[in-house]
Amino acid sequence: MILYAAAIFLGAFLLFLVQPIIAKQILPWFGGSAAVWATCMVFFQVVLLVGYTYADVTTRRLAPKRQATLHAVLLALSLLVLPITPDAAWKPLGDENPSWRILGLLALTVGLPYLLLSTTSPLLQAWFARRFRHAAPYRLFALSNLASLVALLAYPVLVEPWVTTRVQSVVWSGCYALFALLCGCVAISSAWRAESITENAARHADADAADAPPD
Repeated sequence: MILYAAAIFLGAFLLFLVQPIIAKQILPWFGGSAAVWATCMVFFQVVLLVGYTYADVTTRRLAPKRQATLHAVLLALSLLVLPITPDAAWKPLGDENPSWRILGLLALTVGLPYLLLSTTSPLLQAWFARRFRHAAPYRLFALSNLASLVALLAYPVLVEPWVTTRVQSVVWSGCYALFALLCGCVAISSAWRAESITENAARHADADAADAPPD
């Protein structure tokens, strides 16, 4: 339970913290207009939807071990983009429309980490319900909402006024690496436990069928 709670809290916290961190870094490059904020919001909302879809499809279509392996591999790959510091090569060259450049920058800088963070709450709640059949996962949902609220309140008060954007990126990246480790451990332990439960249930069913009197 502690691993599930820690992974969900940290994942939700980082999910809502990364948006202002990355947006603040690229705003000076693109003039700080409302269009820049709107483009960032479109990107994050689309990726969030893709993350929810990924969580739903893999939970319904893949066996627990395959789902855990896929997620663990993606978590490992997402570490390759750290730290989330935008490359200066993405700076605009002139008067061109910056929207596609912003979307490309966000996709390559935070796309995969943000996608995996967005899957955390629905995925881990599904794994928790699958492993602990008689326990309700709703407390984990409440914990995710609490972490999101803490992130939204903490950034303008405790982070932005006191910490440089470079340090913000480095610290966020370190916390994300810890999250990836936690989530990977939860994925693997949950999958192996689910497979064990399924195998035991199948053996008991076979034993009951063998012990049943003939018609």
